[in-house]
Amino acid sequence: MSAARYTAPAIVLHWLIALFVPCGFALGLYMVDLPFSPRKLTLYSYHKWIGVAVFALAALRIAWRLTHPPPALPPSVPPWQAAASRAVHFLLYACLVAAPLSGWLYSSATGVATVPFGIAALQLPDVVSKDPALAVTLKFVHMTFVYTLAALAGVHVAAALKHQLLDRHAIISRMLPGRSP
Repeated sequence: MSAARYTAPAIVLHWLIALFVPCGFALGLYMVDLPFSPRKLTLYSYHKWIGVAVFALAALRIAWRLTHPPPALPPSVPPWQAAASRAVHFLLYACLVAAPLSGWLYSSATGVATVPFGIAALQLPDVVSKDPALAVTLKFVHMTFVYTLAALAGVHVAAALKHQLLDRHAIISRMLPGRSP
């Protein structure tokens, strides 16, 4: 039987990802239409750093989840909602991996290196050669994953609030640090 709440590592990873994803999304929306300038390049670097962090945190979160099952949903949750929850979580994890990877591919195709946290020794290798036509496609792919991630996160939050506030299932308290359901 699953524990009544998530483990401390799962909680920490969840909330770090929940912090970084909206920051990266907002920064991406802001920077994309700026005129070319040193400031824009700096913001792109920050956006990439956030993407690298999200990828690393998501990889840790997935590894943790594979070895530590989540708490069981209350028995009163209808089976279709439990199935929807599993599907949304799976798709969230997929997008948390695919969005940063597609950003890295896009960056490679533009010929602009990804240097996490400004540390040259951590520079990621280009995974594709510089190719402007491919870059256009990869930008679309990246944006598709990012917008899908945003939509799924919205569904995730709405469902958690519904279960917490309307159904009184104490779903959110299972993911809050230091709180019992």
